[in-house]
Amino acid sequence: MSGYRCPTSSALDCVLSSFQMTNETVNIWTHFLPTWYFLWRLLALGSPGFHAEPYHLPLLVFLLPTCLYPFASCCAHTFSSMSPRARHICYFLDYGALSLYSLGCAFPYAAYSMPASWLHSRLHQLFVPAAALNSFLCTGLSCYSRFPELENPGLSKVLRTAAFAYPFLFDNLPLFYRLRLCWGRAHSCGRDALSCSHGYHLLCALLTGFLFAARLPERLAPGRFDYIGHSHQLFHICAVLGTHFQLEAVLADMGSRRGWLAMQEPILGLEATVATLSLAVIGNLLIIAAFTASLLRSPGACPLLQGGPLEEELEAKQQ
Repeated sequence: MSGYRCPTSSALDCVLSSFQMTNETVNIWTHFLPTWYFLWRLLALGSPGFHAEPYHLPLLVFLLPTCLYPFASCCAHTFSSMSPRARHICYFLDYGALSLYSLGCAFPYAAYSMPASWLHSRLHQLFVPAAALNSFLCTGLSCYSRFPELENPGLSKVLRTAAFAYPFLFDNLPLFYRLRLCWGRAHSCGRDALSCSHGYHLLCALLTGFLFAARLPERLAPGRFDYIGHSHQLFHICAVLGTHFQLEAVLADMGSRRGWLAMQEPILGLEATVATLSLAVIGNLLIIAAFTASLLRSPGACPLLQGGPLEEELEAKQQ
C-alpha cells in the first residue's frame, strides 16, 4: 500500500533506490548478498584439481545457475520501475534464470542422488533431458502468466505457481522416492538414506511455495509490512536458505555415495553436459525474446502496459 518508487525511474534512480527504504529494498538485498555467497562457494570449490575430475562436473554445473538466479532476481527488482515494458522484461529474464536453476538441479540429482534401484533406468537416462524440456515449459508458462495479470489475476497466479511447482516436483522425484523408502524404518536404508540437509531443503521449499501463494502476513494487516516483513521478502529468504541446504545435501550425497557411484557409468559426459546446457540457454532466451517481441508490439493502451491508480498519482506528483 506504500513504499513504491516512481514508475518512470531512470536506471541510476533504480540503483540509488536500493539504498533507500522502499518496499523493494529488502527484496533487492535478500538476493544480492546471497549471489556473492554462492559465488564464494563456487570459487571455494574451484581448485584446478577439483575442476579436472569428471565426478565433480555436475556439482559445478549446479552452482552456475545457483549464482545466476538470485542475481537475476536482484536486477529484476532493482530495474522494474523504469517503465511498464521494462518491468515485464525484467521478470521475463528472472523467470528464465529460475528455469535454468531448475535444470541445474537435475544434474547433481542425476549424478549423486538417484535411488540405487533407479540407476541406469529409463527415467535416469532421460532425467536431465526431461528437465531441460521442463525449463522451456517453466519459462514459457511463467512469462505468459504476466499477460492476464490485470484482467484475470487469479489465473495469472495459478499459471505462475504451476510453472515453478512442476519443475520442483520433477527434480525432487529421487528425493521423494528415497524419503518413502526410508520413512519409518527403524534400521538404516543404506545408500538411499537422506541427510538432514535434504529435510531442511524440502521444508524451506514448502515454506517458499506457501508464502508465494498465501501472501501472508500482509493480508492480515495491510500496510503494516509494506517495507519489512511482507511475504515476498520472506519468500526470498526461504528460497535462499533452501538453496543453501540443497547445496549441502548435494555435497553430502556426493561424498557419502562416492565409493559406490565411482564404479557406475556416468549418464552425461562433458560434451553432453555442455550441449544440454547450451541448448537450454538458447531455447530459454528464444522464448524470452518471443514474449519480449510480443510485448514491444503491444500498443500503449494495452491493459498489460497500463499503470494502476497509485502509479498515475506518482506520475502526477512528479509532473
